[in-house]
Amino acid sequence: MPRIFAIVIAGFLATGAIAQEDGAPSAVELWKDDPMRVFEAGEVDVTEFEWLARPLVIFANSPNDPRLRQQLDLLSQRPDALIEREVVIITDTDPDTLSPLRERLRPRDFMLVIMGKDGEVELRKPAPWPAREISRSIDKMPLRQQEIDAERGI
Repeated sequence: MPRIFAIVIAGFLATGAIAQEDGAPSAVELWKDDPMRVFEAGEVDVTEFEWLARPLVIFANSPNDPRLRQQLDLLSQRPDALIEREVVIITDTDPDTLSPLRERLRPRDFMLVIMGKDGEVELRKPAPWPAREISRSIDKMPLRQQEIDAERGI
């Protein structure tokens, strides 16, 4: 029963049937308008993306961390691969403010985290990683395999 409920809620979110009270676009709507938008951890709740997107969370101790810049550059080199895999990019560059993601994932210094559409952590990396390798890792996930099979009509 909970899975059916999650699917119904995901459908409402996807169609915009659940709107924010203040009329501002939700993080999901902003992501759908610009799938390569980089969100700050404080402006999103990853549970909004459950069953819709795969959060890719990048932690750094400062917005000036060269590894953060390198990671964002690596992601920008293959945007189509990330868009096809429904990846939402989230950064957290303030270790002094414990965002819910920082509290949950407990990074030390720089860290890249790939989460599944179910909200579970699939992979952690302590250094920047190319979008090609991120795509390959996502393609090995069971849900992604189901998506690929559905695209092929299998």
